Amino acid sequence: MHPLDALTEIAYLLERERSSRYKSKAFRTAAAAIEGLDDAALRDPALQRRPGIGASTFAVIQQALAGEVPDRLATLREEAGLIAGGELRGRLRGDLHSHSEWSDGLTPIETMVDAARRLGHDYLALTDHSPRLTVANGLSPERLRAQMEVVRGLSSDGFTLLTGIEVDILDDGALDQEDELLHALDVVVASVHSKLRMERGPMTRRLVAAAQDPRVDVLGHVTGRLVEGSRGTRPPSEFDARAVFAACAASGVAVEINSRPERQDPPDDLLAIALEEGCLFSIDSDAHAPGQLSLLDYGAARAEAAGVPAERIVTTWDLPRLREWLTRER
Repeated sequence: MHPLDALTEIAYLLERERSSRYKSKAFRTAAAAIEGLDDAALRDPALQRRPGIGASTFAVIQQALAGEVPDRLATLREEAGLIAGGELRGRLRGDLHSHSEWSDGLTPIETMVDAARRLGHDYLALTDHSPRLTVANGLSPERLRAQMEVVRGLSSDGFTLLTGIEVDILDDGALDQEDELLHALDVVVASVHSKLRMERGPMTRRLVAAAQDPRVDVLGHVTGRLVEGSRGTRPPSEFDARAVFAACAASGVAVEINSRPERQDPPDDLLAIALEEGCLFSIDSDAHAPGQLSLLDYGAARAEAAGVPAERIVTTWDLPRLREWLTRER
């Protein structure tokens, strides 16, 4: 194993387990620092004086040079292997919810694309945040237009990067971006990020309005709950699930099965209701770093356990069928 590959894979797996962003960044920085160096330079103890190389990354480099799987990498591989998405995971063709450093993601768009390709994706939607989510550096209309031009240049060799947005659902159910832009994007994921404890009636009307909006394709992390992780826990929003999912089914909007372990959204009881109401689903990673794209394993495992039919999961569809759905008339 080349040291560059070892450092990159460690960063990837640290991202997958949602470690501190500084840990994964340290290994990505070290990988960039040694790119192009020959083996003699990599073995030289003076390498530790190079910016971006510390004791732990130097140890990884030396173990890789010795023909070993570095200890840190072996441990992370073992931990990552504990979850498998089953047969359904192998049927997923892509992912409709991901973020880059243009909003609150950790890496450039190109790095996300490289990771999606390595996973065997046919497509990935880049869905950075909308303007009102300032804490996540949401994209103004001007920045979103600029990003769309970048995205259009990153599809090739059987892989397609789709333009998109995770647009905030405002208090009244309106969407936080210009109408013209929302119509121009390939994928619109609509999510609630504020006033999650809104009373049941107004929250139901808010979500139904978004589900009925002809610009929306996916209803993201519908309850907003958190069940574990560094951000602590948060109870789910309260709303009439049957009314919301009936609106999704009538409009052809997919209910997101958010694959992040700290979200597990929608909860099992709501997932069952969405199934009964005839909804489509989208198993998405909500990745904010390259390694998190593989969190689809978790979402696929939940969907399979819940008995969600593969044909009702839009991310099992090939790109032509997906595009036909995305451009549907409602």
